[in-house]
Amino acid sequence: MVTLLASGMPKFINNFCKSFQQNFIAKDRYQYLLDGVIITLKITFFAVLLGIIIGFIVGMIRSTYDNTGKLKIGNWFCKVYLTVIRGTPVVVQLLIIYYGIFASVKVDPVLVAILAFGINSGAYVAEIIRSGIMSVDQGQFEAGRSLGFNYIQTMRYIIMPQAVKNVLPALGNEFIVLLKETSVAGYISLQDLTKGGDIIRSQTYATFMPLLAVAAVYLILVMIFSHFVQKLERRLNNGAR
Repeated sequence: MVTLLASGMPKFINNFCKSFQQNFIAKDRYQYLLDGVIITLKITFFAVLLGIIIGFIVGMIRSTYDNTGKLKIGNWFCKVYLTVIRGTPVVVQLLIIYYGIFASVKVDPVLVAILAFGINSGAYVAEIIRSGIMSVDQGQFEAGRSLGFNYIQTMRYIIMPQAVKNVLPALGNEFIVLLKETSVAGYISLQDLTKGGDIIRSQTYATFMPLLAVAAVYLILVMIFSHFVQKLERRLNNGAR
Protein backbone atom coordinates (compact mmCIF):
# COMPACT_ATOMS: atom_id res chain seq x y z
CA MET A 1 0.00 0.00 0.00
CA VAL A 2 2.81 2.41 0.94
CA THR A 3 4.67 1.48 -2.23
CA LEU A 4 1.63 2.29 -4.35
CA LEU A 5 1.21 5.66 -2.65
CA ALA A 6 4.88 6.47 -3.00
CA SER A 7 4.87 5.60 -6.69
CA GLY A 8 1.60 7.40 -7.34
CA MET A 9 2.45 10.67 -5.63
CA PRO A 10 5.22 11.78 -8.04
CA LYS A 11 2.90 11.06 -10.97
CA PHE A 12 0.16 13.15 -9.38
CA ILE A 13 2.54 16.03 -8.72
CA ASN A 14 3.92 15.75 -12.26
CA ASN A 15 0.41 15.88 -13.75
CA PHE A 16 -0.49 18.82 -11.53
CA CYS A 17 2.61 20.75 -12.60
CA LYS A 18 1.93 20.02 -16.27
CA SER A 19 -1.67 21.18 -15.91
CA PHE A 20 -0.58 24.31 -14.05
CA GLN A 21 1.99 25.06 -16.74
CA GLN A 22 -0.54 24.53 -19.52
CA ASN A 23 -3.36 26.57 -17.96
CA PHE A 24 -1.52 29.52 -16.43
CA ILE A 25 2.13 29.79 -17.47
CA ALA A 26 1.94 28.93 -21.17
CA LYS A 27 1.14 31.98 -23.33
CA ASP A 28 0.82 34.01 -20.10
CA ARG A 29 -2.72 32.74 -19.57
CA TYR A 30 -2.57 33.81 -15.91
CA GLN A 31 -3.04 37.33 -17.26
CA TYR A 32 -6.71 36.53 -17.92
CA LEU A 33 -7.21 35.97 -14.20
CA LEU A 34 -5.26 39.08 -13.20
CA ASP A 35 -7.24 41.26 -15.60
CA GLY A 36 -10.43 39.61 -14.35
CA VAL A 37 -9.61 40.36 -10.72
CA ILE A 38 -9.07 44.04 -11.54
CA ILE A 39 -12.39 44.26 -13.41
CA THR A 40 -14.21 42.40 -10.63
CA LEU A 41 -12.84 44.67 -7.90
CA LYS A 42 -13.58 47.80 -9.95
CA ILE A 43 -17.20 46.76 -10.50
CA THR A 44 -17.60 45.79 -6.85
CA PHE A 45 -16.13 49.02 -5.48
CA PHE A 46 -18.18 51.43 -7.57
CA ALA A 47 -21.33 49.31 -7.34
CA VAL A 48 -21.04 49.41 -3.55
CA LEU A 49 -20.73 53.20 -3.63
CA LEU A 50 -23.76 53.49 -5.90
CA GLY A 51 -25.68 51.02 -3.75
CA ILE A 52 -24.92 52.98 -0.59
CA ILE A 53 -26.12 56.23 -2.19
CA ILE A 54 -29.35 54.67 -3.48
CA GLY A 55 -29.86 52.69 -0.28
CA PHE A 56 -29.36 55.74 1.92
CA ILE A 57 -31.93 57.78 -0.02
CA VAL A 58 -34.50 54.98 -0.14
CA GLY A 59 -33.89 54.04 3.50
CA MET A 60 -34.37 57.63 4.63
CA ILE A 61 -37.61 57.98 2.68
CA ARG A 62 -38.97 54.71 4.06
CA SER A 63 -37.99 55.45 7.67
CA THR A 64 -39.36 59.00 7.44
CA TYR A 65 -42.70 57.60 6.33
CA ASP A 66 -42.65 55.04 9.14
CA ASN A 67 -41.88 57.69 11.77
CA THR A 68 -43.93 60.64 10.55
CA GLY A 69 -46.33 59.40 7.87
CA LYS A 70 -44.89 61.93 5.41
CA LEU A 71 -43.49 61.23 1.91
CA LYS A 72 -46.31 58.80 1.15
CA ILE A 73 -45.82 58.91 -2.63
CA GLY A 74 -42.05 58.58 -2.29
CA ASN A 75 -42.51 55.64 0.03
CA TRP A 76 -44.79 53.98 -2.53
CA PHE A 77 -42.19 54.32 -5.29
CA CYS A 78 -39.53 52.99 -2.93
CA LYS A 79 -41.65 49.95 -2.09
CA VAL A 80 -42.17 49.24 -5.80
CA TYR A 81 -38.41 49.55 -6.36
CA LEU A 82 -37.64 47.18 -3.49
CA THR A 83 -40.25 44.66 -4.61
CA VAL A 84 -39.04 44.57 -8.22
CA ILE A 85 -35.31 44.53 -7.51
CA ARG A 86 -35.40 42.01 -4.67
CA GLY A 87 -37.95 39.86 -6.50
CA THR A 88 -35.96 39.33 -9.72
CA PRO A 89 -32.53 37.71 -10.27
CA VAL A 90 -29.60 40.07 -10.61
CA VAL A 91 -28.48 38.37 -13.83
CA VAL A 92 -31.87 39.13 -15.42
CA GLN A 93 -31.57 42.77 -14.34
CA LEU A 94 -28.07 42.88 -15.84
CA LEU A 95 -29.30 41.51 -19.17
CA ILE A 96 -32.29 43.86 -19.29
CA ILE A 97 -30.09 46.91 -18.71
CA TYR A 98 -27.43 45.86 -21.23
CA TYR A 99 -29.52 44.30 -24.02
CA GLY A 100 -32.69 46.28 -23.39
CA ILE A 101 -32.08 49.78 -22.05
CA PHE A 102 -28.65 50.28 -23.66
CA ALA A 103 -29.30 48.09 -26.72
CA SER A 104 -29.02 50.99 -29.19
CA VAL A 105 -26.25 52.83 -27.34
CA LYS A 106 -22.55 52.00 -27.40
CA VAL A 107 -21.67 51.86 -23.73
CA ASP A 108 -18.85 50.36 -21.69
CA PRO A 109 -19.97 46.99 -20.24
CA VAL A 110 -18.16 47.87 -17.02
CA LEU A 111 -20.43 50.90 -16.58
CA VAL A 112 -23.50 48.76 -17.25
CA ALA A 113 -22.34 46.20 -14.68
CA ILE A 114 -21.75 48.95 -12.10
CA LEU A 115 -25.25 50.33 -12.69
CA ALA A 116 -26.91 46.91 -12.57
CA PHE A 117 -25.13 45.67 -9.45
CA GLY A 118 -25.36 49.09 -7.79
CA ILE A 119 -29.12 49.31 -8.33
CA ASN A 120 -29.51 45.74 -7.09
CA SER A 121 -27.35 46.33 -4.02
CA GLY A 122 -29.18 49.59 -3.26
CA ALA A 123 -32.39 47.66 -2.54
CA TYR A 124 -30.69 45.59 0.15
CA VAL A 125 -28.69 48.50 1.55
CA ALA A 126 -31.94 50.49 1.84
CA GLU A 127 -33.44 47.90 4.16
CA ILE A 128 -30.19 47.73 6.13
CA ILE A 129 -30.23 51.52 6.60
CA ARG A 130 -33.92 51.49 7.45
CA SER A 131 -33.48 48.74 10.02
CA GLY A 132 -30.58 50.67 11.57
CA ILE A 133 -32.71 53.81 11.90
CA MET A 134 -35.68 51.92 13.30
CA SER A 135 -33.42 50.13 15.80
CA VAL A 136 -32.64 53.44 17.52
CA ASP A 137 -34.89 53.94 20.51
CA GLN A 138 -37.84 56.24 19.87
CA GLY A 139 -36.87 58.18 22.96
CA GLN A 140 -33.93 59.55 20.97
CA PHE A 141 -36.38 61.34 18.67
CA GLU A 142 -38.13 62.84 21.68
CA ALA A 143 -34.77 63.90 23.13
CA GLY A 144 -33.94 65.68 19.90
CA ARG A 145 -37.26 67.49 19.89
CA SER A 146 -36.75 68.54 23.51
CA LEU A 147 -33.44 70.11 22.45
CA GLY A 148 -35.28 72.18 19.86
CA PHE A 149 -34.18 70.13 16.83
CA ASN A 150 -36.54 69.60 13.91
CA TYR A 151 -36.88 66.17 12.31
CA ILE A 152 -33.98 66.63 9.88
CA GLN A 153 -31.65 67.93 12.60
CA THR A 154 -32.63 65.10 14.91
CA MET A 155 -31.86 62.57 12.21
CA ARG A 156 -28.56 64.23 11.35
CA TYR A 157 -27.12 64.79 14.81
CA ILE A 158 -28.71 62.05 16.94
CA ILE A 159 -30.25 59.19 14.99
CA MET A 160 -27.94 58.67 12.00
CA PRO A 161 -24.66 58.45 13.94
CA GLN A 162 -26.16 55.65 16.03
CA ALA A 163 -27.83 53.96 13.05
CA VAL A 164 -24.69 53.97 10.92
CA LYS A 165 -22.70 52.44 13.75
CA ASN A 166 -25.28 49.67 14.07
CA VAL A 167 -25.34 48.79 10.36
CA LEU A 168 -21.66 49.06 9.41
CA PRO A 169 -21.02 45.31 9.85
CA ALA A 170 -24.09 44.50 7.75
CA LEU A 171 -22.89 46.90 5.04
CA GLY A 172 -19.54 45.13 5.10
CA ASN A 173 -21.25 41.81 4.55
CA GLU A 174 -23.24 43.31 1.67
CA PHE A 175 -19.90 44.25 0.08
CA ILE A 176 -18.81 40.60 0.30
CA VAL A 177 -22.10 39.35 -1.18
CA LEU A 178 -21.84 41.85 -4.03
CA LEU A 179 -18.29 40.71 -4.78
CA LYS A 180 -19.54 37.16 -5.39
CA GLU A 181 -22.57 38.31 -7.37
CA THR A 182 -20.33 39.98 -9.95
CA SER A 183 -19.40 36.49 -11.17
CA VAL A 184 -22.35 36.71 -13.60
CA ALA A 185 -20.93 39.81 -15.33
CA GLY A 186 -19.62 37.58 -18.12
CA TYR A 187 -23.17 37.36 -19.48
CA ILE A 188 -22.62 40.77 -21.09
CA SER A 189 -19.24 39.81 -22.59
CA LEU A 190 -17.34 41.38 -19.73
CA GLN A 191 -14.02 39.74 -18.89
CA ASP A 192 -14.34 39.51 -15.14
CA LEU A 193 -12.63 36.88 -13.00
CA THR A 194 -15.08 34.09 -13.87
CA LYS A 195 -14.96 34.93 -17.57
CA GLY A 196 -11.16 34.87 -17.42
CA GLY A 197 -11.33 31.30 -16.15
CA ASP A 198 -13.75 30.41 -18.96
CA ILE A 199 -11.35 31.82 -21.56
CA ILE A 200 -8.51 29.69 -20.20
CA ARG A 201 -10.79 26.65 -20.16
CA SER A 202 -11.80 27.21 -23.79
CA GLN A 203 -8.15 27.34 -24.87
CA THR A 204 -6.77 24.41 -22.88
CA TYR A 205 -9.91 22.24 -22.77
CA ALA A 206 -9.14 21.67 -19.08
CA THR A 207 -12.09 22.06 -16.74
CA PHE A 208 -10.84 21.47 -13.24
CA MET A 209 -7.74 23.65 -12.96
CA PRO A 210 -9.13 26.99 -14.30
CA LEU A 211 -12.35 26.71 -12.29
CA LEU A 212 -10.40 25.74 -9.18
CA ALA A 213 -8.19 28.80 -9.63
CA VAL A 214 -11.22 31.09 -10.02
CA ALA A 215 -12.84 29.62 -6.91
CA ALA A 216 -9.59 30.00 -4.96
CA VAL A 217 -9.23 33.67 -5.93
CA TYR A 218 -12.83 34.41 -4.91
CA LEU A 219 -12.27 32.58 -1.63
CA ILE A 220 -9.09 34.56 -0.90
CA LEU A 221 -10.82 37.87 -1.66
CA VAL A 222 -13.81 36.97 0.52
CA MET A 223 -11.52 35.89 3.37
CA ILE A 224 -9.63 39.19 3.17
CA PHE A 225 -12.80 41.29 3.22
CA SER A 226 -14.32 39.09 5.96
CA HIS A 227 -11.24 39.74 8.07
CA PHE A 228 -11.70 43.49 7.76
CA VAL A 229 -15.43 43.19 8.54
CA GLN A 230 -14.65 41.20 11.68
CA LYS A 231 -12.05 43.76 12.75
CA LEU A 232 -14.63 46.50 12.21
CA GLU A 233 -17.17 44.61 14.32
CA ARG A 234 -14.65 44.16 17.15
CA ARG A 235 -13.77 47.85 17.11
CA LEU A 236 -17.43 48.83 17.21
CA ASN A 237 -18.09 46.40 20.07
CA ASN A 238 -15.09 47.72 22.03
CA GLY A 239 -16.20 51.28 21.41
CA ALA A 240 -19.66 50.54 22.76
CA ARG A 241 -18.30 49.37 26.13
